[in-house]
Amino acid sequence: MSAEASAGSVASESLPVPPPPSGGREEKAGAGLAGSKYVKLNVGGSLHYTTVQTLCKEDSLLRSMCNGGVEVTIDSEGWVVLDRCGRHFGLVLNFLRDGTVPLPESQREIEEILTEAQYYRVQGLVQHCHTALKKRTEGFEGTCRIPMITSAKEEQRMIATCRKPVVKLQNNRGNNKYSYTSNSDDNLLKNIELFDKLGLRFNGRVLFVKDVLGDEICCWSFYGEGRKIAEVCCTSIVYATEKKQTKVEFPEARIFEETLNILIYENGRGSGPGGVALLESGGVSSSPGAGQSEEEGAGAGGGDRRVRRIHVRRHIMHDERGHGQQTVYKD
Repeated sequence: MSAEASAGSVASESLPVPPPPSGGREEKAGAGLAGSKYVKLNVGGSLHYTTVQTLCKEDSLLRSMCNGGVEVTIDSEGWVVLDRCGRHFGLVLNFLRDGTVPLPESQREIEEILTEAQYYRVQGLVQHCHTALKKRTEGFEGTCRIPMITSAKEEQRMIATCRKPVVKLQNNRGNNKYSYTSNSDDNLLKNIELFDKLGLRFNGRVLFVKDVLGDEICCWSFYGEGRKIAEVCCTSIVYATEKKQTKVEFPEARIFEETLNILIYENGRGSGPGGVALLESGGVSSSPGAGQSEEEGAGAGGGDRRVRRIHVRRHIMHDERGHGQQTVYKD
C-alpha cells in the first residue's frame, strides 16, 4: 500500500500545473517597470506596445507606473492592465513620442482626449487640447451665418423678434418674365458680392438675410426695431422697340449708405432723437439722376414711421436704343 501511495505521489508531482486563466491578474506594488525596456499595455481591451523611455518622457502617471510610484496590475500574459477606455490612448502615446499630435475636428472628441490627458497627467497634451478648444470657440463666434427665407411668416417672425438691424437681399434670377439686358447678369452678381462683403464686415452687428422666393429680381430692404426703414430696388423695365427688357442696376454707394444708416437702430438706439432726425431728413441725399426716392407710411407718428424707397432710374438710356428712336419713360 505504501508503494502505491508512493507511486501516486510521484505521479501527481509530475503533472504540469495549468496556467491561470488569461483574465487572471497579479498585483505588483512598488517594483514598477523600471527593470523592463518594453511594455505591453492593455487599456480597456485596446493593446499597445511601447517602451519605458516613451512612457517616462513627461512627469505623468505613466512615468510613476514605470518608476514604482504607483502600483501596476499585470495579468498572467505580462500585459499591464489599465482600467480606462482605450479609444484615445494611442493618441496619448503618439503625443509622448513626438511632442505634438493632430487633434480631430469634433469638439466632443477633443474633450474626450482632454479627459484622458488629465487622468494620465500629461500636461503637454492637456494644454494642446485647451488651445484647440479655445480656437474652436473663437472661430465659432466669428462665424457669419446668413439665414435663407423660406416663407413669408418665417420672415415676419424673424424680423419682429430680432434685436439687431436687419438687411435683406431679395434675389430671384428665376423671374424670367422679360429678357435681361446685356449687363444685368453682371450687376446681379455684383449685388450678391456686395451683400456677402457687407455680411462679413458687419457680422454680429447686423442680421443679413437672403430671400430667393419673392417676386423682385434684386431688391434690398433695411429693417430696424422690427419695421422696414428703407428699400433700394435695383431693377427696372426697359421699353425697347421690339420687346420689353429687365434691367438690373448696381447702386453700390446708395446700398452702402443705407447699411450705415440702419446702424442707428443697433442696441435700440433708433428710438432716440438722432434716429428720428435722420429719418426726417431722409438720410444723405442721393446724387441727382442716380435714382428716384419716395417716402411712404408717414402717419401720426411723424417722420420716424416713413419708409424710404429708392428706385434706380426708370427710363431707357439713349445708347441702348437705335438712332432716332424716341426715349420712353416708365414711372
